[in-house]
Amino acid sequence: MSKRASIFFVLFALAAFAAAAQEAAAAPAAAAAASAAGSSLKYFAAALAVGIACIAGGIAVGQIGSAAMGAMAENPELSGKALPYAGLAEGICLWGFLVGLLILLL
Repeated sequence: MSKRASIFFVLFALAAFAAAAQEAAAAPAAAAAASAAGSSLKYFAAALAVGIACIAGGIAVGQIGSAAMGAMAENPELSGKALPYAGLAEGICLWGFLVGLLILLL
């Protein structure tokens, strides 16, 4: 991911947190407004956890697959050795999903 995209995501997250903080500060007496701001922030955090994990897992699987195909072109016996590494990269997506699910449930 480029530096420009990383900076965009960080600024977007900061703007969302600032908007939620302003919304909660605007009506401190209303508990429903604070609860609504917290629940919307919860969904945003879960989506961010799953999205970033899946994007990172996809990038990792792409690079591992590319390297595995190059290694198998030179030595066909290496085909079984690349499979565990692809599984580890796909595990990143699973952990992101579990974190998102825990955010939503707790």
